[in-house]
Amino acid sequence: MTRRWTAGGGGFSTRRPPARRRPPAAGRDTFGYVVLTPFVRQPRGSRTGAGLGVPDPASYDVPPAIHVVRILVLIMVLVTVPLATPNSGAGPKTGALAVTLVVCGVSFVIWELSRNRPRTWVAALTVMGAAGGVLAGLTPLSTAVAVGFVVTTAAGARLPTESSVAITAETIAAFLITGLTTGADASALVGWSAGFAGMWAFGLSRRAYLLRAVEAEEALEQARRAQAAQTQAAALAERARIAREIHDVLAHALAAVSVNLQAAEGLLDAAPGGSAEVAKAMECVQRASALTREGMTETRRAILALRDDEAGRDDYVSSAAGGRSAVDGSSADGGPGTGLILPGRLRALAEQHAAAGDAEVTFAITGQPRRLTTEAALTAYRTAQEALTNARKHAPGQPVTVTLGYPADALTLQVSNPLPSPGAARPLTDTGLGYGLTGLRERAALAGGTLTAGPDDEGWQVSLRIPG
Repeated sequence: MTRRWTAGGGGFSTRRPPARRRPPAAGRDTFGYVVLTPFVRQPRGSRTGAGLGVPDPASYDVPPAIHVVRILVLIMVLVTVPLATPNSGAGPKTGALAVTLVVCGVSFVIWELSRNRPRTWVAALTVMGAAGGVLAGLTPLSTAVAVGFVVTTAAGARLPTESSVAITAETIAAFLITGLTTGADASALVGWSAGFAGMWAFGLSRRAYLLRAVEAEEALEQARRAQAAQTQAAALAERARIAREIHDVLAHALAAVSVNLQAAEGLLDAAPGGSAEVAKAMECVQRASALTREGMTETRRAILALRDDEAGRDDYVSSAAGGRSAVDGSSADGGPGTGLILPGRLRALAEQHAAAGDAEVTFAITGQPRRLTTEAALTAYRTAQEALTNARKHAPGQPVTVTLGYPADALTLQVSNPLPSPGAARPLTDTGLGYGLTGLRERAALAGGTLTAGPDDEGWQVSLRIPG
């Protein structure tokens, strides 16, 4: 817990550390000051006062209107009281009047300026209460009573009951003693004493209202935190369900495919003869086995990322994008293309695609490669993967051009291919679920970029642009 000093006639307020992002809780500190959060503005980077653990006076303040009203009251008292009875020719009362006016003015200024010094603040308020009572007793029919009203109201609103009662009683006692000594009218003494007590009661009601407001704010913040925790728990449960589905469906399926490919490789290796067809089949099986193992590795990483929340996701994104950096070649264990810069990974992907089919794949780079975020690099790599797969499915045998660009303000990737002739065989068209491009658009949006896909004058083109 940290004790903070509220502004403008305030006291200590009790708050939890800022990292908890919780509003101040109502209560008292060692000096007995209550929380007055509704008056407090909380700018960033507040500094603490020496030895008391309170903020710098510039860090907290009450609304400017309150300061303006207080200053106007002081000016009104200083201007109008000397014009009231007794006047400048009234003898000893004039000297007493001048002294109390000076004391009231000085203590008022100290009170306003001592927002980060609680002892000084309390002392100034106490002195101002006594001086205000004496001043009102000297001129009970003038505006001098305004000083006592300010003191008793501030004490009732800002201090605990015991402290505020003491200051209010001091103010009333000083007023009554001075009034009786100077022979003030009894009705004025009774009336203004009741007025001081009434303003103190008003301050108490104001403090109760403020504390209720603080408690309501605290309850609202707790409800928000509870709702956020519930939402996070639901999201984690859904991620765990998705991880189970991936493990039970995709991982098991890939494992089964890998086993069957190994069996096929063994059968082909044991087949008699050394025909070119058998060699080609063996090459395809070996390539499929490598792709299956790679897919299983990334599937395991994806499951780990879903299970381990943000830490696992960051590791997955970083490793899948090619290590710690997308351009500097630093490595991380596992993952396709680990330790390669993004252009190298895309070039390897293009060569892999060309080797797996009968289509020519051209890879080109424009601009000077530079350091990228792992999210941007992974988005570009996944876009190229999906675009090349779609070209193989919907335009088999057609040449594909992959262009990676580094303009000054963005990363761009374009994958284009001619459209197949009408009636051309497309045996892989019906494979897949049809959500590849939708997923790429979502991934691009998460990275802050845009993705477009569709026909143009030369065929089909997929374009990705990520600012930065």
